[in-house]
Amino acid sequence: MAFDIEMIKKVYAEMPVKVDAARSSIGRSLTLTEKILFAHLHNDMQLTNFERGKHYVDFAPDRVAMQDATAQMALLQFMQAGRSKVAVPSTVHCDHLIMAKLDAKKDLEIANKESKEVYDFLASVSNKYGIGFWKPGAGIIHQVVLENYAFPGGMMIGTDSHTVNAGGLGMIAIGVGGADACDVMAGLPWELKWPKLIGIKLTGKLSGWAAPKDVILKVAGLLTVKGGTGAIVEYFGRGAKALSCTGKGTICNMGAEIGATTSTFGYDESMSRYLKATGREDVANLADGIKEYLTADAEVYANPEKYFDQVIEINLSELEPHLNGPFTPDLATPISKMKEEAAKNGWPTKIEVGLIGSCTNSSYEDISRAVSLAKQVDEKGLK
Repeated sequence: MAFDIEMIKKVYAEMPVKVDAARSSIGRSLTLTEKILFAHLHNDMQLTNFERGKHYVDFAPDRVAMQDATAQMALLQFMQAGRSKVAVPSTVHCDHLIMAKLDAKKDLEIANKESKEVYDFLASVSNKYGIGFWKPGAGIIHQVVLENYAFPGGMMIGTDSHTVNAGGLGMIAIGVGGADACDVMAGLPWELKWPKLIGIKLTGKLSGWAAPKDVILKVAGLLTVKGGTGAIVEYFGRGAKALSCTGKGTICNMGAEIGATTSTFGYDESMSRYLKATGREDVANLADGIKEYLTADAEVYANPEKYFDQVIEINLSELEPHLNGPFTPDLATPISKMKEEAAKNGWPTKIEVGLIGSCTNSSYEDISRAVSLAKQVDEKGLK
């Protein structure tokens, strides 16, 4: 059974009523982003047609996730709230204080020794206030959330920029500071400026060496590092449905590179498979029961220009692997043009060090690609 299943049941029981009320009040079809936002309005908020990029709105997120570095201050603040338990399901994940230097076993031993006082504090506070505690070595926060806590149509905040990874499972998941996390755990509303909406239509299907990460690398080149500021990015189309759930997560994860508030995908078969594969068939069954509320209305995707502030279309069948950089993540270059561009701009072409980071390569899908490439390099005797 999934964690916090009763909370998820409550969200799904109320969502159709809230979404229908919003659609009736506004008098038009709704995007997925709008459905989730309207379904999570704080009880004190009056339903209205909020102006994008202008109105500040209070929300009631479903859950909170915190990494060990930022959780310390958030929990110290929460301890002053006078509550005996957190108001919403919350978790602490001990991953950021582990320094990758030697190897997994030795690095973990060093972290357990050097950060023992911090870990003991976080474990003790978590136990006292009903907070889930993931000890050092238990996993990377945004991947643990995707595998255990994220659910389609939900809304969560996390004290980590990679919280947005949960958009791969159809959530509105947003990275925040510790004070925001404290407020939500204490039962207070959480404020956000009603976002602008960017729709990205994906057609075709990935082939060859192209991977889901190339989608967001391409998008970064189109929108730049500032292009998503104040906006939520919603991916849709047949190409989106052809992507795996973890592939969707990678795309949403790197939405931070364009300054987006967060990114998300509509509920589909890949998400259902992922939920079942990670022991959450009960959530998949619940989601199937209201699946029309976990994606945009059909009219939205048929005429996206009427509902999004900006629409971009990418044909995955034509998408090449991309290399972004140097110097800035929005300098996107198709791999077929990299040699030419490097020579023209005087970029360094000798690779001396390679790092596969867990921030944007946290899924098995990402890691397996890197491992496959490394094995091929070794087999070919390349240096």
